[in-house]
Amino acid sequence: MELCVFCEVSSAELLRNLRKVAAMSQPTVAILGASADPTKFGNKAVKAHLKMGYTVFPINPKGGTIEGLAALTSLADVPIDRLDRISVYLPPSVTASVLPEIAAFDADEVWFNPGSANDDVVAQARAMGIDPIIACSIVDLGVNPNDA
Repeated sequence: MELCVFCEVSSAELLRNLRKVAAMSQPTVAILGASADPTKFGNKAVKAHLKMGYTVFPINPKGGTIEGLAALTSLADVPIDRLDRISVYLPPSVTASVLPEIAAFDADEVWFNPGSANDDVVAQARAMGIDPIIACSIVDLGVNPNDA
């Protein structure tokens, strides 16, 4: 295990702490359904939020790298305790399956982007105390999704 010579903590712990500090000075977002495919909105959302100064946590169960960022496999892997927003780019059936995870996380805003939720999913979310914003989070940033 590598230790930082200045603070005597592991390099992994140091990286987690640096991410926490960075997240406190920038708005934060987890993109559920983030994609490495630049034609998908899950990728466009990552790029748009980065462009607007967000600390972005791409979430994809396959992991990998998305726009130069390590993809986390679940929302539970986000290394900070609170997010400014969670933005969902999943099919409604998958969105429904992650609602407990979303409800358990401390986020100021939860965005259900077009195609990510149906009436049943929205009702389930509200019953769990989630007050979803049903709109495009990319457009909310002032970014044209076609330009992201």
